[in-house]
Amino acid sequence: MIHRRGFLSSFAGIAGAAGALGVAPKWAALLQQEAPKLPDSALYGSNDEAYWTEMRKQFLIPTDEVYLNNGTVGSSPMPVLRAVFDGYNDTEKMAQSDPEDYPIWGYGAWNEFRDPLAEFVGCTRDELALVRNATEANSYIANGLDMKPGDEVLMTDQEHPGGEQPWNLRAKRYGIVVKKITLPKPVPNAAAVLNLFNDAITPRTRVLFFSHITTVTGVVLPAKELSALARSKGILSAVDGAHVAGMMRLNLHELGCDMYTSSPHKWLQAPKGSGFLYVRDEVIDRLWNTIVTAGWDEPKLRAERFQRIGSSNVPALWGMRAAVQLANQIGMERIEKRHRQMADYILKEMVQRGAESWTSPDAALRCAIASVNVAPIQITEIENWMWKTKKIRIRGGGPSKIRLSTPYYLLRKDVDRYLAAFDEYKKGKAAA
Repeated sequence: MIHRRGFLSSFAGIAGAAGALGVAPKWAALLQQEAPKLPDSALYGSNDEAYWTEMRKQFLIPTDEVYLNNGTVGSSPMPVLRAVFDGYNDTEKMAQSDPEDYPIWGYGAWNEFRDPLAEFVGCTRDELALVRNATEANSYIANGLDMKPGDEVLMTDQEHPGGEQPWNLRAKRYGIVVKKITLPKPVPNAAAVLNLFNDAITPRTRVLFFSHITTVTGVVLPAKELSALARSKGILSAVDGAHVAGMMRLNLHELGCDMYTSSPHKWLQAPKGSGFLYVRDEVIDRLWNTIVTAGWDEPKLRAERFQRIGSSNVPALWGMRAAVQLANQIGMERIEKRHRQMADYILKEMVQRGAESWTSPDAALRCAIASVNVAPIQITEIENWMWKTKKIRIRGGGPSKIRLSTPYYLLRKDVDRYLAAFDEYKKGKAAA
């Protein structure tokens, strides 16, 4: 646990050093100042928008900017940033009690970081490896499983390149087969997804790989049911959960999958370069290491052996631990409710403006991402216009998809500002 007094004293020292090194005055001032207080939990019950307005002050995003792209990368709030700096202040003194201990810690168990994260995502410490992001973790899975030429991995057509491409490399190099099912836009219900997967399974299928929440449309796939389907047929289930940690409640043991990856820098607002790989205990011994150093062949290390990659950015793990603490302090139930409310609001308003919804009509299959098709508007044009003229950041896909992310620090007035800008842009295009 990082205490407020420790924060202030350590950051005063860092700020002084920053000034001596010529670091920008804004950073020195940031490190010296006391962080805004978190809003009183009682405020949520009386005025939830006021509560989230106060929470917004924890983020460095300028007040005149509207950020609707949390699905790519989140903004780390002050408690996380301060934890990272505190980590550097502690480790870079080179004053570790053990003369063999250095602030690279490339061979450490990192239990002080794994324990709170494991509790947060519903697994045991020994099933969790701290890596840099979901792409790295997905690569470990694709490279680490024993598969023969002709063996199949079954996935959707909405996978992120960081999930799909490791399997494509394996296919090109070693002859495994990548098969895809085509998800409807929007996905009507969970049964439709289960039927598509079930019908595509063959005697050669070895792995079901799918996103818990897809990057293309933000649909929340029925991960628990898909994992159970795989288990019933003797197939491994591997889930790309890059978007899930911090967006909605997650319990990996309840989910029942064999492997799970995530990038907490998105919705948990953790530092960039902090991710995790979960491997169910019964499966750990079936997964070979991809990056190898001392300990790779020690079964007693369990999932820890996958995080032994040599020199590592340990202060980022201080930040991830602080991100977990903040999410717990706010409450995941409260966070998830906010995410759903804001996504539902922006989706409803966009549909009323003539957009085609690619977000599931089933409330259980959507959370904090609303994807719409706005043809004939071109995403590259409106994305640049929004940012350069309105300081609103959106993202989508060609030719006309807009993917709107609604993190809890996004305020109702921010959404309304985006909607007004969209109306202005659409009116201008029509006039032209």
